Amino acid sequence: MANAGVDSACGSAFSQEEVLQQLERILSSPEFRLPERAGRFLEFIVNETLAGRREYLKAFTIAQAVFGRDANFDAQQDPCVRIEAGRLRRELEHYYLTAGSTDRIIITVPRGGYVPVFDVQQDIEHADISSFGRIPRPISGRNNTEQVNVIRSTTNRDGAGRYLWRLRYWLLAGGVGIVLVPMAAILQHASLFDTETKAARGVTSRPTIVVEHFESASDGGHASDISRGITDAIIEKLVPFNDIIVVAPLPRNREGQASQPLYALQGSVRLEGSTVRSTARLVRRMDGVVIWANNYNADMKVQGILKTQASLADHIATAVARPFGVMFKADTASIAGSPDAFSCILSYYSYRSEMTVKAHEVAKSCLQRAVEKTPDDSNVAAFLSLVHLDEFRFPYQLNTKPTAATLNLAKELAERAVQLDQKNARALQALMLANFFSNDMVAALRAGEAAYASNPNDTEVAGEYGLRLSMSGEWSRGCELISEAISRNAGPRGYYEVGMALCAFMRGDTQAAELWSRMSDLNYNPMHRLVLLSILGTLGKTAEAEEQLDWIQLRSPALIPNVRQEVAKRLARTEDQERFLAGLKAAGLPVSDDKAPLN
Repeated sequence: MANAGVDSACGSAFSQEEVLQQLERILSSPEFRLPERAGRFLEFIVNETLAGRREYLKAFTIAQAVFGRDANFDAQQDPCVRIEAGRLRRELEHYYLTAGSTDRIIITVPRGGYVPVFDVQQDIEHADISSFGRIPRPISGRNNTEQVNVIRSTTNRDGAGRYLWRLRYWLLAGGVGIVLVPMAAILQHASLFDTETKAARGVTSRPTIVVEHFESASDGGHASDISRGITDAIIEKLVPFNDIIVVAPLPRNREGQASQPLYALQGSVRLEGSTVRSTARLVRRMDGVVIWANNYNADMKVQGILKTQASLADHIATAVARPFGVMFKADTASIAGSPDAFSCILSYYSYRSEMTVKAHEVAKSCLQRAVEKTPDDSNVAAFLSLVHLDEFRFPYQLNTKPTAATLNLAKELAERAVQLDQKNARALQALMLANFFSNDMVAALRAGEAAYASNPNDTEVAGEYGLRLSMSGEWSRGCELISEAISRNAGPRGYYEVGMALCAFMRGDTQAAELWSRMSDLNYNPMHRLVLLSILGTLGKTAEAEEQLDWIQLRSPALIPNVRQEVAKRLARTEDQERFLAGLKAAGLPVSDDKAPLN
């Protein structure tokens, strides 16, 4: 794609006058919804590019020309240009998806800079420009007959084909690796043209969150910029959660076209000195019921503007979309049981909360049907992998037989899920666990690192990755992640507390280990009782250890002859295994020296 004055091998060209006419068309359109300052921003960078001065389009020069900043402007401390550029990019996308859907000339501002790019749709007729208003006054000395050469682009004439071309175009213009926020809105609009494909993949059954612009409750452009920045950051943080669909605000007349549950994330931002006070709430659009609400405060002196915005967005996005969070509690009764992929995902979260044989069977059956119905859905394959894996790692709770065949099936499903979507954090989490219990620590931690990098706000990913790091011997780093997951209300309740108990136990703080262990859900899984038993044995608390031993002998007697094998499944280092087993022996549990083979 080429800019003004750059020759194109394809030979497709249009004049600067046509670019200026397109600029006026955008600025005068009611679908271009930004304030006058954004219009001046767009007009300035287009005019400067056409004048051959695109190398001067830096944050400093734009801040002075458009925002009235002085020579002391510092782009690191004042993000006004960067924030306004992000808003401009989104509004250009919105314009070309609505009023400008048949425009011949396309103007974009690729990420990573402020130089606009001009392109042309070859199948669109020259528009009649006579009805549009004032043409921007040409910059002095410009040759208005100069041709703007671009790479030739071809599209189908039907709306769906034209849209798909545009989708490819935005990916190329913005850079595939960094188009996160705009893609959320683009993919939602794409569903209007591709509903059958999405239904086949199970996507349309997932709840949609409409992220509305957070309102500025304080006067001044600075507060408005921060509220916009927080809104943008929240969208970016929500997009990696594959269980939901995130979109920008939709017109009311389009909401009825979506069959999935529809929620609005709303909020406001108030500045009080250097303190940012933000409120957020999740509202069910159908009846206006507030599902969740909370307040967040941050001091910009401590973190700076950008880190403050990111921190607030992290907290809000995690609270709303984390596994076992509010999105998976709202309307569960009405959604669960319906024959779609998201219903099965809800049944999985319900099962992991209850951890009963019946709930496991319900989730497993539902996910098996979902995989047969939507074989290309990465999410359902990942969740089915996790369900099968639980048969291997929680056999004494689920009354299952931990065979090699079960583990292999879980691994195959996880690999399939990753093949379908290499950025799906849940798929990578499943692959991490399958490799971990296959005793392939290198592959497990590689998948875990990729999962965490894909979505660090997914508390289940952070917690499980922290557990695997810890149990592989990287206790310091792993325990930090487990602690972080607990601080962000990771679920299931009481699950990660046992990880913190192991962290304290392995560093020799047995008193803290006992406290963490008792804070865990001891009935969730007999292995939780086993951890407490080892801690009590190490502390010499024989009477209390005897109570736990009696419980295990009564409720889970099959665990006792297989204790060494179960410990070896989880603790990779021999010294960690022996430390744990020594505590069990001190508590009176007989520990066999034989390692039972897998069937």
